[in-house]
Amino acid sequence: MIRTATVDDIPEIRAMIRELAEYERAAEQARATEEQLRDALFGDNPAAFALIAEDDETGQAVGYALWFPRFSTWTGTRGMHLEDLYVRSHARGGGHGKALLASLAAVCQQNGYERFEWWVLAWNEPTIEFYKSLGVELLNEWTVCRLSGEPLKELAAEAPAVLNQTAAL
Repeated sequence: MIRTATVDDIPEIRAMIRELAEYERAAEQARATEEQLRDALFGDNPAAFALIAEDDETGQAVGYALWFPRFSTWTGTRGMHLEDLYVRSHARGGGHGKALLASLAAVCQQNGYERFEWWVLAWNEPTIEFYKSLGVELLNEWTVCRLSGEPLKELAAEAPAVLNQTAAL
């Protein structure tokens, strides 16, 4: 069963985020708190949305997908960025990942989103093969760029003054 996440799912979502980070060999980077997730998913201006995959027999959460809208200047339309897709190891192969992706594709269709995009680690061959089986196009000509930590602070310090600056989005 796939359902929209509720505020009561926050502890389980946080636990699965940590499990995903461990799987991706980056556990130390998963620092989001329950409070941050509650605000991001259920605050006045949500930054993201989540779906939960439940085991049909036990009702236990076995996976989640966390996504947010994006915009393409080329198509002039919104799209979806999938930030996380995770199915717990004991539930893999049970169709939960495909059901989460199909549900997200349906959200795209319902909202007129023309693109549904996400990243996958290059070493994660089983997942890449799974995505290929769904007809996913791998965009190998693109490289992900990230600016964080000190380099982000240093570049921000070089910003010119902005007139009529509004509050953070």
